[in-house]
Amino acid sequence: MRQTSCSRRLTTKETRADSGRPLELGAEVELDFNDLLVNGQAVGRSGSMVVFCFGPLPQERARVRITALKPKYAVGELVELLAISPFRSTPFCPVFGTCGGCQIQHMSYPAQLLWKRDVVSSALQRIGSFNEIAVSNTIGMVHPRAYRNKMSLVVEQGAPMPRLGFYQQRSHALVPIDGCPIVMPQLNAHIGKLNDALFAPPTARAFSSARHIVERTAQASEQSVVTFTTAQPSQALAESAGALLSRLPGAVGITNSFELTSENAIMGRKHKVLAGVPEIHERIAGINYRVSAGSFFQVNVEIVGRIFDFMRSHLARCANVVDLYCGAGTFSLYFAKAGHHVVGVEENAQAIAEARANAGLNALNGSVKFICARVEIAVRRADVRGALRRAQIVFLDPPRKGSDEVTLEGIAESGVPNIWYLSCDPATLARDLKFLAAKGYRVGIVQPFDMFPQTGHIETLATMYRPLP
Repeated sequence: MRQTSCSRRLTTKETRADSGRPLELGAEVELDFNDLLVNGQAVGRSGSMVVFCFGPLPQERARVRITALKPKYAVGELVELLAISPFRSTPFCPVFGTCGGCQIQHMSYPAQLLWKRDVVSSALQRIGSFNEIAVSNTIGMVHPRAYRNKMSLVVEQGAPMPRLGFYQQRSHALVPIDGCPIVMPQLNAHIGKLNDALFAPPTARAFSSARHIVERTAQASEQSVVTFTTAQPSQALAESAGALLSRLPGAVGITNSFELTSENAIMGRKHKVLAGVPEIHERIAGINYRVSAGSFFQVNVEIVGRIFDFMRSHLARCANVVDLYCGAGTFSLYFAKAGHHVVGVEENAQAIAEARANAGLNALNGSVKFICARVEIAVRRADVRGALRRAQIVFLDPPRKGSDEVTLEGIAESGVPNIWYLSCDPATLARDLKFLAAKGYRVGIVQPFDMFPQTGHIETLATMYRPLP
Protein backbone atom coordinates (compact mmCIF):
# COMPACT_ATOMS: atom_id res chain seq x y z
CA MET A 1 0.00 0.00 0.00
CA ARG A 2 1.44 3.39 -1.04
CA GLN A 3 0.64 6.55 0.91
CA THR A 4 0.99 10.12 -0.39
CA SER A 5 2.20 13.02 1.71
CA CYS A 6 -1.12 14.84 1.36
CA SER A 7 -2.69 15.63 4.74
CA ARG A 8 -5.42 18.10 3.83
CA ARG A 9 -9.11 17.71 4.69
CA LEU A 10 -11.33 16.91 1.73
CA THR A 11 -13.58 19.71 0.54
CA THR A 12 -17.10 19.29 -0.81
CA LYS A 13 -15.88 19.53 -4.40
CA GLU A 14 -13.41 16.71 -3.79
CA THR A 15 -15.89 14.12 -2.54
CA ARG A 16 -16.92 12.73 -5.92
CA ALA A 17 -15.98 9.03 -6.21
CA ASP A 18 -15.14 7.22 -9.41
CA SER A 19 -18.64 6.42 -10.62
CA GLY A 20 -18.53 6.69 -14.38
CA ARG A 21 -18.29 2.95 -14.94
CA PRO A 22 -19.72 -0.13 -13.23
CA LEU A 23 -17.45 -1.91 -10.81
CA GLU A 24 -15.61 -4.98 -11.99
CA LEU A 25 -13.72 -7.61 -10.04
CA GLY A 26 -10.05 -6.69 -9.96
CA ALA A 27 -10.62 -3.12 -11.11
CA GLU A 28 -8.91 -0.23 -9.33
CA VAL A 29 -11.05 2.79 -8.47
CA GLU A 30 -10.57 6.01 -6.53
CA LEU A 31 -13.08 6.49 -3.73
CA ASP A 32 -13.86 8.94 -0.94
CA PHE A 33 -14.55 7.32 2.43
CA ASN A 34 -16.99 8.91 4.85
CA ASP A 35 -17.72 6.36 7.57
CA LEU A 36 -16.10 3.58 9.61
CA LEU A 37 -17.74 0.36 10.77
CA VAL A 38 -16.99 -1.17 14.16
CA ASN A 39 -15.10 -3.99 12.44
CA GLY A 40 -12.63 -1.42 11.07
CA GLN A 41 -13.90 -1.33 7.49
CA ALA A 42 -14.17 2.12 5.96
CA VAL A 43 -17.29 2.89 3.93
CA GLY A 44 -17.10 4.48 0.50
CA ARG A 45 -19.40 4.66 -2.50
CA SER A 46 -18.99 4.20 -6.21
CA GLY A 47 -22.15 5.42 -7.84
CA SER A 48 -24.96 3.51 -6.12
CA MET A 49 -22.64 0.76 -4.88
CA VAL A 50 -21.31 0.78 -1.31
CA VAL A 51 -17.67 -0.29 -1.04
CA PHE A 52 -16.09 -1.60 2.20
CA CYS A 53 -12.32 -1.52 2.66
CA PHE A 54 -9.88 -2.00 5.54
CA GLY A 55 -7.27 0.74 5.87
CA PRO A 56 -8.85 4.09 4.97
CA LEU A 57 -10.43 6.40 7.55
CA PRO A 58 -13.32 8.84 7.16
CA GLN A 59 -12.27 11.99 5.28
CA GLU A 60 -9.76 10.03 3.22
CA ARG A 61 -9.58 9.34 -0.47
CA ALA A 62 -7.97 6.12 -1.65
CA ARG A 63 -7.35 3.92 -4.64
CA VAL A 64 -8.73 0.45 -3.95
CA ARG A 65 -8.80 -2.81 -5.86
CA ILE A 66 -12.18 -4.56 -5.96
CA THR A 67 -11.82 -8.05 -4.49
CA ALA A 68 -15.47 -9.08 -4.07
CA LEU A 69 -18.73 -8.06 -5.72
CA LYS A 70 -22.12 -8.67 -4.16
CA PRO A 71 -25.58 -7.55 -5.32
CA LYS A 72 -25.67 -4.56 -2.96
CA TYR A 73 -22.04 -3.92 -2.02
CA ALA A 74 -18.43 -4.52 -2.93
CA VAL A 75 -15.26 -5.17 -0.95
CA GLY A 76 -12.00 -3.45 -1.82
CA GLU A 77 -8.32 -3.83 -0.96
CA LEU A 78 -6.38 -0.67 -0.22
CA VAL A 79 -3.78 0.16 -2.88
CA GLU A 80 -2.88 3.79 -2.16
CA LEU A 81 -4.03 6.62 0.08
CA LEU A 82 -4.54 9.80 -1.93
CA ALA A 83 -5.78 12.20 0.76
CA ILE A 84 -5.13 11.64 4.45
CA SER A 85 -7.34 12.38 7.45
CA PRO A 86 -5.95 14.66 10.17
CA PHE A 87 -6.99 11.91 12.60
CA ARG A 88 -4.68 9.26 11.13
CA SER A 89 -2.07 7.83 13.47
CA THR A 90 0.89 5.54 12.83
CA PRO A 91 0.06 2.03 14.13
CA PHE A 92 2.41 0.88 16.87
CA CYS A 93 1.94 -2.87 16.30
CA PRO A 94 3.97 -4.53 13.51
CA VAL A 95 1.12 -6.88 12.56
CA PHE A 96 -1.65 -4.27 12.55
CA GLY A 97 -3.82 -4.75 9.49
CA THR A 98 -3.06 -8.47 9.38
CA CYS A 99 -3.92 -9.57 12.92
CA GLY A 100 -7.61 -9.37 13.67
CA GLY A 101 -7.14 -8.20 17.26
CA CYS A 102 -7.22 -4.42 16.68
CA GLN A 103 -9.31 -2.59 14.11
CA ILE A 104 -8.68 1.15 14.61
CA GLN A 105 -5.06 1.48 15.73
CA HIS A 106 -4.48 3.78 12.71
CA MET A 107 -6.79 6.39 14.27
CA SER A 108 -5.50 8.83 16.90
CA TYR A 109 -6.74 8.06 20.39
CA PRO A 110 -8.77 11.29 20.88
CA ALA A 111 -10.45 10.56 17.54
CA GLN A 112 -11.21 6.98 18.65
CA LEU A 113 -13.05 8.31 21.70
CA LEU A 114 -15.11 10.76 19.61
CA TRP A 115 -15.87 8.09 17.00
CA LYS A 116 -17.08 5.65 19.65
CA ARG A 117 -19.43 8.27 21.08
CA ASP A 118 -20.81 8.86 17.59
CA VAL A 119 -21.27 5.11 16.99
CA VAL A 120 -23.39 4.87 20.14
CA SER A 121 -25.38 7.97 19.19
CA SER A 122 -25.98 6.65 15.67
CA ALA A 123 -27.19 3.27 16.96
CA LEU A 124 -29.62 4.93 19.37
CA GLN A 125 -31.07 7.02 16.56
CA ARG A 126 -31.07 4.42 13.81
CA ILE A 127 -32.20 1.36 15.80
CA GLY A 128 -33.81 2.81 18.92
CA SER A 129 -35.44 5.92 17.37
CA PHE A 130 -33.96 8.02 20.20
CA ASN A 131 -33.36 11.21 18.27
CA GLU A 132 -33.05 13.58 21.22
CA ILE A 133 -30.68 11.60 23.47
CA ALA A 134 -27.36 13.30 24.19
CA VAL A 135 -24.53 10.76 24.44
CA SER A 136 -21.72 11.81 26.78
CA ASN A 137 -18.10 11.95 25.68
CA THR A 138 -16.37 8.58 25.93
CA ILE A 139 -14.38 8.03 29.12
CA GLY A 140 -11.05 6.61 28.07
CA MET A 141 -7.66 5.60 29.41
CA VAL A 142 -4.63 7.68 30.32
CA HIS A 143 -2.32 5.32 28.42
CA PRO A 144 -4.40 3.23 25.98
CA ARG A 145 -1.93 0.38 25.55
CA ALA A 146 -0.87 -2.68 27.56
CA TYR A 147 -4.29 -2.87 29.24
CA ARG A 148 -5.69 -6.34 28.50
CA ASN A 149 -5.40 -8.70 31.45
CA LYS A 150 -6.30 -11.74 29.34
CA MET A 151 -5.01 -13.15 26.07
CA SER A 152 -6.04 -16.17 24.02
CA LEU A 153 -3.24 -17.50 21.84
CA VAL A 154 -3.97 -19.86 18.96
CA VAL A 155 -1.73 -22.93 18.71
CA GLU A 156 -1.32 -23.94 15.07
CA GLN A 157 -0.69 -27.63 14.58
CA GLY A 158 0.33 -29.41 11.39
CA ALA A 159 3.52 -27.48 10.64
CA PRO A 160 6.89 -29.11 11.46
CA MET A 161 6.53 -27.41 14.84
CA PRO A 162 3.47 -25.78 16.42
CA ARG A 163 3.26 -21.99 16.13
CA LEU A 164 1.64 -19.42 18.41
CA GLY A 165 -0.28 -16.35 17.32
CA PHE A 166 -3.63 -14.70 16.72
CA TYR A 167 -6.09 -15.14 13.88
CA GLN A 168 -5.96 -12.92 10.81
CA GLN A 169 -8.79 -10.51 10.10
CA ARG A 170 -11.93 -12.40 9.06
CA SER A 171 -9.98 -15.66 8.86
CA HIS A 172 -8.74 -18.66 10.82
CA ALA A 173 -5.29 -18.32 9.26
CA LEU A 174 -2.59 -17.73 11.87
CA VAL A 175 -0.53 -14.58 12.36
CA PRO A 176 2.60 -15.71 14.29
CA ILE A 177 3.56 -13.20 16.98
CA ASP A 178 6.48 -12.53 19.31
CA GLY A 179 4.62 -9.97 21.41
CA CYS A 180 1.45 -7.89 21.69
CA PRO A 181 1.46 -4.23 22.80
CA ILE A 182 -2.21 -4.39 23.86
CA VAL A 183 -1.84 -7.02 26.59
CA MET A 184 -0.37 -6.26 30.01
CA PRO A 185 3.47 -6.35 30.21
CA GLN A 186 3.64 -9.70 31.97
CA LEU A 187 1.47 -11.36 29.31
CA ASN A 188 3.53 -9.73 26.58
CA ALA A 189 6.74 -11.10 28.09
CA HIS A 190 5.19 -14.56 28.37
CA ILE A 191 4.50 -14.70 24.62
CA GLY A 192 8.25 -14.85 24.01
CA LYS A 193 8.71 -17.35 26.85
CA LEU A 194 6.01 -19.62 25.39
CA ASN A 195 7.55 -19.39 21.92
CA ASP A 196 10.87 -20.48 23.44
CA ALA A 197 9.13 -23.34 25.28
CA LEU A 198 7.89 -24.68 21.92
CA PHE A 199 11.45 -25.81 21.16
CA ALA A 200 12.78 -26.63 24.64
CA PRO A 201 13.01 -30.42 25.27
CA PRO A 202 11.42 -30.34 28.76
CA THR A 203 8.33 -28.44 27.51
CA ALA A 204 7.91 -28.99 23.75
CA ARG A 205 5.57 -31.99 24.17
CA ALA A 206 3.13 -29.86 26.15
CA PHE A 207 2.07 -28.09 22.94
CA SER A 208 1.52 -31.23 20.87
CA SER A 209 -2.27 -31.37 21.28
CA ALA A 210 -2.99 -27.80 22.41
CA ARG A 211 -5.48 -25.68 20.49
CA HIS A 212 -5.44 -22.51 22.54
CA ILE A 213 -3.44 -21.05 25.41
CA VAL A 214 -5.45 -18.69 27.60
CA GLU A 215 -3.59 -16.63 30.17
CA ARG A 216 -4.91 -14.06 32.62
CA THR A 217 -2.87 -11.76 34.82
CA ALA A 218 -3.76 -9.44 37.71
CA GLN A 219 -2.72 -5.82 37.95
CA ALA A 220 -2.78 -5.82 41.75
CA SER A 221 -0.72 -8.95 42.41
CA GLU A 222 1.10 -9.37 39.06
CA GLN A 223 0.21 -13.06 39.24
CA SER A 224 -0.95 -15.00 36.21
CA VAL A 225 -2.52 -18.37 35.49
CA VAL A 226 -2.14 -20.24 32.19
CA THR A 227 -4.64 -22.67 30.68
CA PHE A 228 -3.90 -25.02 27.78
CA THR A 229 -7.05 -26.06 25.91
CA THR A 230 -7.04 -29.56 24.41
CA ALA A 231 -9.79 -31.81 23.07
CA GLN A 232 -9.09 -34.42 25.77
CA PRO A 233 -6.93 -34.37 28.92
CA SER A 234 -3.28 -34.16 27.90
CA GLN A 235 -0.80 -36.47 29.60
CA ALA A 236 2.11 -34.73 27.85
CA LEU A 237 0.96 -31.40 29.24
CA ALA A 238 0.58 -32.88 32.73
CA GLU A 239 4.16 -34.18 32.60
CA SER A 240 5.52 -30.82 31.40
CA ALA A 241 3.42 -28.49 33.59
CA GLY A 242 6.04 -28.00 36.30
CA ALA A 243 8.74 -27.16 33.76
CA LEU A 244 6.38 -24.74 31.99
CA LEU A 245 5.52 -22.99 35.24
CA SER A 246 9.18 -22.44 36.04
CA ARG A 247 9.74 -20.76 32.64
CA LEU A 248 6.99 -18.14 33.19
CA PRO A 249 7.93 -15.57 35.87
CA GLY A 250 4.89 -14.52 37.90
CA ALA A 251 2.78 -17.47 36.79
CA VAL A 252 1.24 -19.31 39.75
CA GLY A 253 -0.61 -22.10 37.97
CA ILE A 254 -0.93 -24.26 34.85
CA THR A 255 -4.32 -25.82 34.10
CA ASN A 256 -5.75 -28.03 31.36
CA SER A 257 -9.13 -27.16 29.81
CA PHE A 258 -10.81 -29.95 27.82
CA GLU A 259 -14.09 -31.44 26.52
CA LEU A 260 -14.87 -28.71 24.01
CA THR A 261 -18.43 -27.61 23.29
CA SER A 262 -17.55 -26.88 19.64
CA GLU A 263 -14.66 -27.23 17.22
CA ASN A 264 -13.71 -23.56 17.70
CA ALA A 265 -14.21 -23.35 21.47
CA ILE A 266 -11.42 -21.52 23.26
CA MET A 267 -12.14 -23.16 26.62
CA GLY A 268 -13.57 -26.58 27.46
CA ARG A 269 -16.25 -27.61 29.91
CA LYS A 270 -13.81 -29.21 32.33
CA HIS A 271 -10.62 -27.98 33.97
CA LYS A 272 -7.80 -29.75 35.74
CA VAL A 273 -5.04 -28.11 37.76
CA LEU A 274 -1.66 -29.51 36.68
CA ALA A 275 0.76 -27.30 38.60
CA GLY A 276 0.39 -24.57 41.20
CA VAL A 277 -3.02 -22.96 41.79
CA PRO A 278 -5.82 -22.10 39.34
CA GLU A 279 -6.60 -18.56 40.49
CA ILE A 280 -4.95 -15.16 40.84
CA HIS A 281 -5.69 -12.21 43.12
CA GLU A 282 -7.02 -8.92 41.73
CA ARG A 283 -8.16 -5.82 43.63
CA ILE A 284 -10.33 -2.99 42.30
CA ALA A 285 -11.63 -0.10 44.42
CA GLY A 286 -10.91 -1.96 47.64
CA ILE A 287 -12.66 -5.16 46.51
CA ASN A 288 -10.71 -8.42 46.33
CA TYR A 289 -11.32 -10.88 43.53
CA ARG A 290 -9.99 -14.40 42.96
CA VAL A 291 -10.21 -15.10 39.23
CA SER A 292 -9.15 -17.94 36.94
CA ALA A 293 -8.11 -17.85 33.28
CA GLY A 294 -11.67 -18.65 32.24
CA SER A 295 -13.45 -16.32 34.66
CA PHE A 296 -16.25 -14.02 33.53
CA PHE A 297 -14.16 -10.97 34.43
CA GLN A 298 -13.58 -7.68 32.61
CA VAL A 299 -10.32 -7.39 30.65
CA ASN A 300 -9.55 -3.75 31.53
CA VAL A 301 -9.16 -3.08 35.26
CA GLU A 302 -8.60 0.66 34.86
CA ILE A 303 -11.90 1.15 33.05
CA VAL A 304 -13.78 -1.04 35.54
CA GLY A 305 -12.54 1.35 38.21
CA ARG A 306 -13.78 4.30 36.18
CA ILE A 307 -17.21 2.69 35.80
CA PHE A 308 -17.27 2.19 39.58
CA ASP A 309 -16.38 5.87 40.09
CA PHE A 310 -19.10 6.96 37.68
CA MET A 311 -21.79 4.84 39.35
CA ARG A 312 -20.82 5.92 42.86
CA SER A 313 -22.19 9.43 42.40
CA HIS A 314 -25.55 8.06 41.20
CA LEU A 315 -26.14 5.57 44.01
CA ALA A 316 -28.54 6.27 46.87
CA ARG A 317 -27.41 5.75 50.46
CA CYS A 318 -28.92 2.29 50.63
CA ALA A 319 -30.69 0.39 47.87
CA ASN A 320 -31.80 -3.06 46.84
CA VAL A 321 -30.06 -4.05 43.61
CA VAL A 322 -30.69 -6.98 41.27
CA ASP A 323 -27.66 -7.77 39.10
CA LEU A 324 -28.64 -9.81 36.04
CA TYR A 325 -25.92 -11.65 34.06
CA CYS A 326 -23.69 -11.09 37.08
CA GLY A 327 -20.82 -13.34 35.97
CA ALA A 328 -18.26 -13.79 38.74
CA GLY A 329 -19.83 -10.94 40.70
CA THR A 330 -17.65 -8.01 39.64
CA PHE A 331 -20.45 -5.45 39.95
CA SER A 332 -22.52 -7.29 42.56
CA LEU A 333 -19.63 -7.08 44.99
CA TYR A 334 -19.12 -3.40 44.19
CA PHE A 335 -22.75 -2.66 45.06
CA ALA A 336 -22.56 -4.78 48.21
CA LYS A 337 -19.30 -3.14 49.31
CA ALA A 338 -21.01 0.25 48.92
CA GLY A 339 -23.66 -0.83 51.43
CA HIS A 340 -26.42 -2.11 49.18
CA HIS A 341 -28.34 -5.41 49.28
CA VAL A 342 -27.77 -7.39 46.09
CA VAL A 343 -29.22 -10.41 44.32
CA GLY A 344 -27.06 -11.63 41.43
CA VAL A 345 -28.25 -14.02 38.71
CA GLU A 346 -25.98 -15.93 36.33
CA GLU A 347 -26.41 -19.21 34.43
CA ASN A 348 -22.75 -20.30 34.46
CA ALA A 349 -22.16 -22.51 37.50
CA GLN A 350 -18.41 -21.89 37.61
CA ALA A 351 -18.95 -18.13 37.58
CA ILE A 352 -21.48 -18.39 40.41
CA ALA A 353 -19.03 -20.49 42.45
CA GLU A 354 -16.38 -17.81 41.97
CA ALA A 355 -18.86 -15.06 42.86
CA ARG A 356 -19.80 -16.78 46.10
CA ALA A 357 -16.14 -17.38 46.97
CA ASN A 358 -15.36 -13.71 46.29
CA ALA A 359 -18.26 -12.62 48.47
CA GLY A 360 -16.73 -14.62 51.31
CA LEU A 361 -13.29 -13.21 50.55
CA ASN A 362 -14.70 -9.70 51.11
CA ALA A 363 -16.92 -10.63 54.10
CA LEU A 364 -20.01 -9.71 52.07
CA ASN A 365 -22.05 -12.91 52.39
CA GLY A 366 -24.70 -11.08 54.39
CA SER A 367 -25.18 -8.41 51.70
CA VAL A 368 -25.27 -10.42 48.48
CA LYS A 369 -27.05 -13.56 47.30
CA PHE A 370 -26.13 -15.36 44.09
CA ILE A 371 -28.56 -17.51 42.09
CA CYS A 372 -27.42 -19.93 39.38
CA ALA A 373 -30.09 -19.87 36.65
CA ARG A 374 -30.73 -18.66 33.14
CA VAL A 375 -31.79 -15.05 33.46
CA GLU A 376 -34.89 -15.37 31.26
CA ILE A 377 -36.08 -18.25 33.46
CA ALA A 378 -35.05 -16.66 36.75
CA VAL A 379 -37.14 -13.51 36.19
CA ARG A 380 -40.25 -15.73 36.32
CA ARG A 381 -39.24 -17.41 39.60
CA ALA A 382 -41.03 -16.25 42.73
CA ASP A 383 -37.83 -15.37 44.64
CA VAL A 384 -36.34 -13.32 41.79
CA ARG A 385 -39.66 -11.66 41.01
CA GLY A 386 -39.85 -10.64 44.64
CA ALA A 387 -36.31 -9.27 44.53
CA LEU A 388 -37.17 -7.30 41.39
CA ARG A 389 -40.26 -5.77 43.03
CA ARG A 390 -38.19 -4.71 46.05
CA ALA A 391 -35.31 -3.34 44.00
CA GLN A 392 -34.55 0.31 43.43
CA ILE A 393 -32.05 -0.58 40.67
CA VAL A 394 -31.80 -3.43 38.19
CA PHE A 395 -28.28 -3.65 36.79
CA LEU A 396 -27.78 -5.84 33.74
CA ASP A 397 -24.59 -6.64 31.85
CA PRO A 398 -25.64 -9.14 29.16
CA PRO A 399 -23.40 -10.74 26.50
CA ARG A 400 -22.91 -9.11 23.11
CA LYS A 401 -26.22 -10.44 21.80
CA GLY A 402 -28.02 -8.34 24.41
CA SER A 403 -30.92 -9.34 26.60
CA ASP A 404 -34.22 -10.89 25.48
CA GLU A 405 -37.86 -9.85 25.56
CA VAL A 406 -38.78 -12.29 28.35
CA THR A 407 -36.16 -10.79 30.65
CA LEU A 408 -36.94 -7.21 29.69
CA GLU A 409 -40.67 -7.85 30.14
CA GLY A 410 -39.99 -9.28 33.60
CA ILE A 411 -37.99 -6.19 34.54
CA ALA A 412 -40.70 -3.85 33.27
CA GLU A 413 -43.50 -5.80 35.01
CA SER A 414 -41.68 -5.45 38.34
CA GLY A 415 -42.03 -1.69 38.20
CA VAL A 416 -38.41 -1.17 39.29
CA PRO A 417 -37.79 2.60 39.14
CA ASN A 418 -34.25 2.49 37.74
CA ILE A 419 -32.49 0.31 35.17
CA TRP A 420 -28.75 0.47 34.57
CA TYR A 421 -27.73 -1.34 31.41
CA LEU A 422 -24.04 -2.00 30.71
CA SER A 423 -23.56 -3.10 27.10
CA CYS A 424 -20.66 -4.09 24.86
CA ASP A 425 -22.70 -3.68 21.65
CA PRO A 426 -24.41 -0.36 20.79
CA ALA A 427 -26.81 -2.06 18.36
CA THR A 428 -28.30 -4.52 20.85
CA LEU A 429 -28.28 -1.82 23.53
CA ALA A 430 -30.39 0.44 21.31
CA ARG A 431 -32.77 -2.42 20.52
CA ASP A 432 -33.29 -3.30 24.19
CA LEU A 433 -33.67 0.32 25.32
CA LYS A 434 -36.35 0.75 22.67
CA PHE A 435 -38.25 -2.22 24.10
CA LEU A 436 -38.06 -0.80 27.63
CA ALA A 437 -39.05 2.67 26.43
CA ALA A 438 -42.23 1.15 25.01
CA LYS A 439 -42.93 -0.14 28.53
CA GLY A 440 -42.85 3.34 30.02
CA TYR A 441 -39.16 3.90 30.82
CA ARG A 442 -37.17 6.94 29.74
CA VAL A 443 -33.50 7.11 28.91
CA GLY A 444 -31.39 9.10 31.35
CA ILE A 445 -27.61 9.08 30.96
CA VAL A 446 -25.77 7.35 28.12
CA GLN A 447 -22.08 7.09 28.99
CA PRO A 448 -19.59 5.21 26.75
CA PHE A 449 -16.40 3.80 28.29
CA ASP A 450 -13.36 2.73 26.31
CA MET A 451 -12.96 -0.76 27.72
CA PHE A 452 -11.21 -1.88 24.51
CA PRO A 453 -8.86 0.85 23.15
CA GLN A 454 -7.54 0.40 19.61
CA THR A 455 -10.53 -1.80 18.74
CA GLY A 456 -14.03 -1.16 17.44
CA HIS A 457 -15.62 -2.57 20.60
CA ILE A 458 -17.54 -0.11 22.78
CA GLU A 459 -18.76 -0.42 26.37
CA THR A 460 -21.73 1.79 27.26
CA LEU A 461 -23.63 2.38 30.49
CA ALA A 462 -27.18 3.61 29.90
CA THR A 463 -29.60 4.51 32.68
CA MET A 464 -33.38 4.40 32.42
CA TYR A 465 -35.99 5.53 34.88
CA ARG A 466 -39.73 5.25 35.28
CA PRO A 467 -41.27 8.76 35.49
CA LEU A 468 -43.26 9.58 38.60
CA PRO A 469 -47.05 9.62 38.10
